[in-house]
Amino acid sequence: MSGTISSTLQTGHVGLNVTDLARSTAFYRRVLGLEPVREGTDAEHRFAFLGRDGRLVLTLWQQSEGRFATAAPGLHHLSFQVDTLDEVRAAEALLRELGAEFAYDGVVPHGEGAASGGIFFTDPDGVRLEIYTPAGVDETGAEAPSKSAPTCGFF
Repeated sequence: MSGTISSTLQTGHVGLNVTDLARSTAFYRRVLGLEPVREGTDAEHRFAFLGRDGRLVLTLWQQSEGRFATAAPGLHHLSFQVDTLDEVRAAEALLRELGAEFAYDGVVPHGEGAASGGIFFTDPDGVRLEIYTPAGVDETGAEAPSKSAPTCGFF
């Protein structure tokens, strides 16, 4: 493999700009069960590193204003996989309690007849998020929001 990236390549952490570090930290801790790994409290350099099971997952940087621009080039959405449909439903209940905005009502499949699927929502700054499971959604009878395109691509 001379001159190529290692075959063990995998996604590392994701970094997000946020408008309110405390609010975003609380949201991601509660929804994803992440814990603070490191925090920067200098007024000009506020940040939080959040992780789980000894692995850095998300870094938050308080250095933006407004809402996430879904029409601009760049990040489309972040997706988090869980093992079971029950975990997706538990996340949905918590997010409803928190007043999160959902793209679709309830758990939906990734495509017509797909076993995988989940919930699609936004964080406090409007970043599009997904929590999904790879199997079991086909047994719910839920229909895909679009017959012709992947659910996660157009929300």
